[in-house]
Order: sequence, then structure tokens, then C-alpha cells
Amino acid sequence: MRFPPQFLDELRARLTVSDVVGRRVGLKKAGREWKGLSPFNQEKTPSFFVNDQKERWFDFSSGKNGNIFDFLMLTEGLSFPEAVEKLAQQAGMPVPKVSHEEQAREVHRKTLHDVLDIAAKFFADTLAARAGAKARGYLADRALDPATQLKFRLGYAPPDRFALKEHLGKEGIPVEDMIETGLLVSGDDIPVPYDRFRDRVMFPITDSRGRVIAFGGRALEKDVAAKYLNSPETPLFHKGATLYNIAMARLASHKGAPVVAVEGYVDVIAMVTSGYEAAVAPLGTALTPEQMALMWKMADEPILCFDGDGAGRRAAYRAVDNALPLLKPGKSLRFASLPEGQDPDDLARSGGRTAIDEVIAAARPLADVLWTRETEDGPLDTPERRAALESRIGAVTAGIADESVRRHYRQEFDNRLRRLFQGDRPQFPQRRFQPRPIQGGRSGQDSYRGGKRSFGPGGRTPPEILTAGIPYVASSPQLAISSLHRGYRTSVPKREALILQVVLNHPWLLHDHLEELSALEFRHKDAEKVKSVLIDIAAQDGVADRGQLAAELGRRGFAEQVARIEKSITTHSVWGARAEAAPDDVLMTWKQLVALHRQWHSLIKELRDAETALGQDTTEANLSWLRDVKARLEDIDGTEALIEGFGVSSGRQTRSF
Repeated sequence: MRFPPQFLDELRARLTVSDVVGRRVGLKKAGREWKGLSPFNQEKTPSFFVNDQKERWFDFSSGKNGNIFDFLMLTEGLSFPEAVEKLAQQAGMPVPKVSHEEQAREVHRKTLHDVLDIAAKFFADTLAARAGAKARGYLADRALDPATQLKFRLGYAPPDRFALKEHLGKEGIPVEDMIETGLLVSGDDIPVPYDRFRDRVMFPITDSRGRVIAFGGRALEKDVAAKYLNSPETPLFHKGATLYNIAMARLASHKGAPVVAVEGYVDVIAMVTSGYEAAVAPLGTALTPEQMALMWKMADEPILCFDGDGAGRRAAYRAVDNALPLLKPGKSLRFASLPEGQDPDDLARSGGRTAIDEVIAAARPLADVLWTRETEDGPLDTPERRAALESRIGAVTAGIADESVRRHYRQEFDNRLRRLFQGDRPQFPQRRFQPRPIQGGRSGQDSYRGGKRSFGPGGRTPPEILTAGIPYVASSPQLAISSLHRGYRTSVPKREALILQVVLNHPWLLHDHLEELSALEFRHKDAEKVKSVLIDIAAQDGVADRGQLAAELGRRGFAEQVARIEKSITTHSVWGARAEAAPDDVLMTWKQLVALHRQWHSLIKELRDAETALGQDTTEANLSWLRDVKARLEDIDGTEALIEGFGVSSGRQTRSF
């Protein structure tokens, strides 16, 4: 029995390999892959690996490998049609009946792919010709150089009503195929079909295999009805089921690039040319469940990058609502906000990679965005308003389909509600509030920041400020030690020292995780210098072993800084940072340290925003935001202890009690 390739493609899109294999094999996350014990041989050490990006599994004990269909055929003795039927039932898809007519339609689809490929070449050739001068000028103004134009197969549709139609006719393509691919506009009231795209810069849209399935066109004149125009729905193109740049993004995500969704074609190209090669964009609509599924196949937590204005916030909130029913263990979204008035293309041209890195590093978890939305409207100064908030939180979390994720969301928000409501209680005796100066200045004098007083113990702002009309002044101790207020300190922060110690003891990380290291921001100047020289060594001399790396650092005059880093490490039970740790423990430790560091930096930047907002507008919502950020900072303080238990695969002896 022969199944339509489109049906099999959709089946593979709905079911990840880890979903299918995980029903029979116990899998554990190992970097970008999953690993487990072979289902074909008895073994104690896992040699069975699953890669969702490649859509393959590999069993090194038996030499077998394959896709989801092969796995069922080999483990359950099914035929190919039986495997397809079982997986279709698992995915909730009806199995199509394949007839001679369907086979003929599949042959026809291949012909339609050919038609679109010829059209893409025509648009590209027109862009390069004299007729494309205006379009080339537009692309130059957007900083899209010829190499980028070739990479994305950009083109230009001339203004003539029949230019493409005549070109395709010369290639022997029937008008019916031109209409079916959406290249021509036709209808009962249109006597002669004509080109859909005219006087537009053309962006080919491909499927996950890199085949052209549609086009997006950007008008060059200002007085047209639609600035952007996409192909209509066709047998090959369903705009809610694909993403712009999906083919290149899949390959880049497999190599470790973060998956970032932006708004439009030029935004994607700007992100890719800035180093974010796994950037994608929906095609003029809010993200659909199918598009989220595509992103989750590439990354566990893709980042949605929205404008920082009101429209951007509304788009983020819509994405939250669309994602909540689809959340699964380990599968979520993060949200990054661009500076108001700038899109990724603007930001890339004005600030380069560094500016984009800062935006991406500050991406917030879905739970944070949902909490902000539910708490930003009005004060919570009465029992009824607090009850309404609690009711809203309960309603939105009830929409999460997965029971485990729903339970953890309710626990998380119960904790936040408890902290928020406790914060509304008076912290001081009921009297007129008097500002309290910070201790630590010269005897008998107040300590000031910028000529203004800081209030409350530990920099915390009591609720009385909201009623006393006293302006809030940012004075958080976290901000004082953050990279936003840099200064030389004698001791390298413990987490920065641990990150560098892992690399110094295990230089192979410079080969596999160099981009992650280069993107980290260190607040101590010695840590930043050592990080820079490690990157330089990896780029120029290649990755050395531990002894050679230490010798090269000494030759370059960094022995003192390395010694200072080693002295800063007091958490010696972080096993994976030590030289004797096994690669699995090293990698797990590295990922935990990097994740903690990024989370801390993201929270520090959010703390700055929260304190600024409260300083400008002392409302209940801004105060609750500030409290929430501080509570999350306290939660991750000292969380290096979370990785102290690693080391079993290195032979580390654990204590028994």
C-alpha cells in the first residue's frame, strides 16, 4: 500500500521520534539528543540515541537505525502499512485511502513544485537584470547584500501584468498549473488570468525539505492596497502549517542555534545575518498549533521576539493563550521584547549582534509573561480584587491540557499569589512613614544614591510608599553587584569562576559550545578577559588538551587571572567542574551553570526595568512586579548546589546516611 508523501510528512511532523520511541524505551535527555538502553540487545550502558531534529534513532549496539516507521517495524514486527496505521491512530489522523487518482495527484504535485521553482528562478533573474534596479536599491537600503539575496533566493516580480505568465508559457507550463500554484489571479469575472505578483520584491517560501511552495511579495510603491502579499492556499501551501526559513532553521537548530520567531521576512533575514540562523517567522498570522509543533521539534523552548509596544504585548499575550493548551513537560516558550519602535532589522542595523544578544538573553518564561498580564490591570487593595485575580489565574491554568504541567503551573502561581498577598500586609507600625537612610556612609551622615534616599531594609519598598507619595529610588543590592553597575571586585563571582573552571579543565567544550561561551556576559573583568582569550585560542589555535591550554594561557600572561579564578571557587562539591569528571557530568554541569547564569542576568535586567517602572509610577502592579522579580532572584541565589549531586558516571562516591 502506498501512502501520499504529504500524509507521511504530516505524520512525522506531529510525532517526534522521542515520543514514539519513548513509549517502549526509557529515554533521558543528553544534550540535543535522548539516550536509553537498546531495545534490541541486553546492555547496562546506554548506546541507543534519538535525535528529533534529524528525525532518526541510532542503536550503536546492534548497528540499526531508522525513523519512526522503522522502529515499529523492527520492535513490533509490523509491516510498513501496519506501522503507518498505528502511528496515524496515535497522532489522531485518519489514514487516507490511496487510489490511482491519488497517485496521479502526487505526480501532479511534483509538477507543481517544478512550476514554482521555475518561477523562483525567473524572479531571481529579473532582480539581477536591468529591470530589477529599483528592487536592488530597496534591498541595499535594508542592508541585504548580494550574497544574502542569493542565500534566500530573493527576486523581483516586474510590473507587467503578464510577464511571469508569458515566461512560464514558453517553458510549456499550462495556465491551469499556474493558477493552481497561486501564481495567477483568475475567476469567473476575470476573462484573462494575470500575474498575482507585480512590482514586488519576492521572498520564496519553502517547505521543511527546501522546496519552494509559495511566495511572499513586498510592494515597492506606497499606494498599494497590501504592502505584503502572500500566495493563496494551494495543494502545496497552507500558511498556518509552515514557517518562513523552516528548512535552514532546522539544520541550524540541530547545530545548537536558538530557535527565534520574529514577525516578517526581512526580520528573519536580519536575525540570520546577525548570527541567529534558526530564525523563523509565521506567515502573516498569529502562531498556529502546527507552527508551534514545528518549533518544538527544533527546540524545547523557542523564543518569540515581539515589538516592545502595546501591539507587541498583545501579540505576546495571544501567543500565550494559543500555547497554554499545547504545553507538555519540557515544551514551552520564552518571550523577548524589542525596544519600542524597533523591529529586529532596525536593531541589527543600529546595534549589531550585541544589541540582539541582549534582547534574546532577557527573554522571559511563558509563566512570567502570563503572570504579568494577569497582575498588570489595576490595584489589588481589596479582598474582592485579590479574589478576582485568583479566579483568573485558576481559569487560565485550567486550560493547560497536560495534567503534570497544569499541576506545576498551579503550584507556581499559588506561591506567587501567596507572596503577593503577603506583601500587601503592613510591614511597619501604623504611623507616618519616615525615610530611613542607608547605613554605611561616614559617621553621622546619610548615604545617598544620585542625591536621593533609598527606603526600607535591604532596599525593599514598604507599601506605605504607595500612599505617602514618596518616590521610589532603585537601590537593590542585586543591581549594585550586577553587570549593569560594573566595578572591579577582588573576588571573581562563584558562578563565573565555575563556568571558566569547567572549560579550563575540559577544553573540548570550546569546540562544542564556543558560541554559548562567547554569548555569556561576565561582570568581573578578570573573568571577561580569560573568557576572551579562551575564545581567541579556540579560534586561532584550535582546541588544546588541558595541559596545553594552561601553558598557552601562561604564555599569554594570564596565569595570575587563572589562579584568581581557582581561588574564587569554594563550592568544590560541584563535581562536573573538576578535571576528573566524566564527559556526561561535565556537560550536565555546563548546561546547568550556563542556564543559571543566563537566568540571573535576565532577572537583573528585569529588576532594573521593574525598579524604573516603580520609580516612575508607584502603583500596586509595579510594586508586585518588583517583589516578584526579587523573589525569583532569591530563589536562584546559590543554586549551584543543585548540581552538586552530579558525578555518578565519573565514579564519584556518594554519601549514605
